Amino acid sequence: MQVVMIGAGYVGLVSATCFSEFGHSVVCVDSNQHRVDALKSGQIPIFEPGLDELVACNQDRGSLSFTTDMSKAVQQADVIFIAVGTPSRRGDGHADLSFVFQAVREVATALDHDAVIVIKSTVPVGTAAKAEAIARKANAKIKIDVVSNPEFLREGSAVEDFMRPDRIVIGTNSQHAESVMRHLYRPHYLNETPMVITNPESSELIKYASNAYLASRVTFINEVANLCERCGADVQTVAKGMGLDGRIGSKFLHAGPGYGGSCFPKDTRALVQTAKDYGVDLNIVQSAVTVNEERKLQMVDKIISACGGNVQNKTLAILGVAFKPNTDDTRESPSLKIIRTLQSKSVNIRVFDPKGRSMAEPELGDAYWANDTYDAVAGADAVVIITEWNEFRALDMARLKVLLKAPVMVDLRNIYQPKEMAASGFDYFSVGRETAFGASKLSKCA
Repeated sequence: MQVVMIGAGYVGLVSATCFSEFGHSVVCVDSNQHRVDALKSGQIPIFEPGLDELVACNQDRGSLSFTTDMSKAVQQADVIFIAVGTPSRRGDGHADLSFVFQAVREVATALDHDAVIVIKSTVPVGTAAKAEAIARKANAKIKIDVVSNPEFLREGSAVEDFMRPDRIVIGTNSQHAESVMRHLYRPHYLNETPMVITNPESSELIKYASNAYLASRVTFINEVANLCERCGADVQTVAKGMGLDGRIGSKFLHAGPGYGGSCFPKDTRALVQTAKDYGVDLNIVQSAVTVNEERKLQMVDKIISACGGNVQNKTLAILGVAFKPNTDDTRESPSLKIIRTLQSKSVNIRVFDPKGRSMAEPELGDAYWANDTYDAVAGADAVVIITEWNEFRALDMARLKVLLKAPVMVDLRNIYQPKEMAASGFDYFSVGRETAFGASKLSKCA
């Protein structure tokens, strides 16, 4: 099939590349000439494992191309995907749909034949219906069906998620559009991927409800972790015991500094606002949003406590600014709020992240950006792990002790075991387990 993807951002680039890998002919359109030129020369603007090889391979064989000329790209298209941003609207949390509607209008105006427009962007309930009305008003001479087809890509494993998805959701009231979408996703039939065919409104809500539920699980286990610290329980054991219940499962029950990224924060806020527009209060989701914001400041308090209650003019080594490992995305990462809050308390920050520097550096002022973990900890009063990159999972503790002013570690991802850290001579602070566990119960960071 002839596929056009409007938007060469995270979702658009991954989706376009994977569709081309399935054998479709795909043109990816973006208004940013610099980005398009970079992609043509093999430079990938995001870090996503395996994506660069797929882009290069499919460009070489001619199944994937990039352009800024949207009008020309859509002329032969069977399906046009809209994969542009829907950021939170400033002030109220609603999703900003201006980019979506502008893209729909421009595509419809440029089309000279019947076509299917598919909204891949994450959008509130009712967006597909509004987009279809906009498309038909822009070009009444042809038949345009607008379909909702939300993405479920996890950063760091997006290629695998596209190739072997848990489900494919298609929202449409048109039998023709349904037939086109089934043909487009035919390669997934061999894997017996479940396909949910529904109306656009249900499709749109599936995406938001899924993210809100997962975000709520994260905030739930973080609140349980707070209780564990007070009562002497171990949150990892509690989560394991919960997860063994087949009705619950173990995913998204890992205590930490809170959720971040481009989806959960934005989508939970947008879902709350959409519900209010319909006169419905989503109290659980609103609580998840509130608790997650509070969580970041709780982690600041934990770090300060580990340093004896005073961090002014101290130096802290921060490991990890990306909101999760295997991505360079720092959007709404807990690290940024934690670091900025510490900086406001006159803390000197030395930071290292394998991939997140380019996105985070403009936001962190005079923070020192280290070349590696050991450069970051050199001369620091304590080390704080915020992102669980693999290279942080087996650090040389003897080397750390030599480089640090005091052997103090605050592990916000529970990577290490308290008894092992105590045996290594560290004062160790983690989440949802004993508040302090080490050679001394009083931190040497004071």
